[in-house]
Amino acid sequence: QAVFCLLLYVPWCSSCPPSCQCTERDGAKAVLCSSRHLEEIPKDIPRDAVFLKLDANSITRIPSNAFRHLSHLKEIDLSRNAIEKIDGAAFKGLAAGLRTLDLSSNRIRSIPKEALLALNAKLRLANNPWHCECALQEVLWEARLDPDSVEDITCHTAPRQEYVGKPLLQVLDTGVNFCSVRQRTTDVAMFITMFGWFTMVIIYVICYIRHNREDTCRHVDYLKSLPSTQGHAG
Repeated sequence: QAVFCLLLYVPWCSSCPPSCQCTERDGAKAVLCSSRHLEEIPKDIPRDAVFLKLDANSITRIPSNAFRHLSHLKEIDLSRNAIEKIDGAAFKGLAAGLRTLDLSSNRIRSIPKEALLALNAKLRLANNPWHCECALQEVLWEARLDPDSVEDITCHTAPRQEYVGKPLLQVLDTGVNFCSVRQRTTDVAMFITMFGWFTMVIIYVICYIRHNREDTCRHVDYLKSLPSTQGHAG
């Protein structure tokens, strides 16, 4: 088969991951790797793949540049895995043509906003144990989310117990702004740091003045202890 491919120079004969099935869908190559007990993203996905199904596996991480050579991809399904970590450059190279990215039903608590905000794809992020924070809020505001799944982005943990178990969109609709909370925390930390430095400077100045005053007093006492000039003359 390899010799046959080389002789005919057929692009379709590009390699297919051993645990996957490569087929044609709507005139484009589809790589089907659903329910194959995969623990990581295959490294030998054909470069001309357009549709990639990796759902229902045991993938735990999406590393940087995982899809960089797959510039033809339009749909990626990573739902129903065990994904906990997504690197900031995980989807680098996919911004232009990717239309759908499904990350629903994983174990994602947080995600670097730079990993998603550059994408034009419709994102599905539902049914993950999200920690509601500023980064997730920015993703919700700026990324292109699937409107049918936005209500299922729920706060599994949050800075305040009253937000836990509620849809993030509902929490934000009440006027909560996680980013302003973080900004206030940063401002307080900066104020405490500046106050500490200012206190140290004041203490140093007081000690310096006190030390100079003691030196001056000792010098005056020393001068007083010396015989006077008139005494010498007499």
